[in-house]
Amino acid sequence: MTVRLRPHHLLCLLTYAGKGYNPAFTANYDVIAGRISGGEAIRIVDGPDDICAPLLAGDEPHCRRESVTERDRLAARDLEKLLNTPIPPGTEVELDAELLLGMRVAFAAGRTREACLGCEWSDLCSSIAANGYAGTRVRAAE
Repeated sequence: MTVRLRPHHLLCLLTYAGKGYNPAFTANYDVIAGRISGGEAIRIVDGPDDICAPLLAGDEPHCRRESVTERDRLAARDLEKLLNTPIPPGTEVELDAELLLGMRVAFAAGRTREACLGCEWSDLCSSIAANGYAGTRVRAAE
């Protein structure tokens, strides 16, 4: 199987440490973090992804807002610069140890943080990055 992620979630997974919008969201994210850490490939998608699943019920879910779409656009742009390759929907990413480390170094240095502006989780993610990503749930597959 493949984990489907929207571009800004490719950044969010760098600092995911078991906190989220609600218990269902966190439980789902823990499963996804385990799948990625177990070596499953990531496929970039346009719009709601596997992480969004618990938030899609109800009227006007957060995952479909224009601000989230803009966050994806900014994240994709930053990641394309970092990876030196386009990452349109359908792109598959293998998150090995080298790539995960490189992405975390760039994130901590602020080179891939434009999508984070205005995000309610930005301060938490900054703190996690500043503390060497201690307690994060996504590890590179071995």
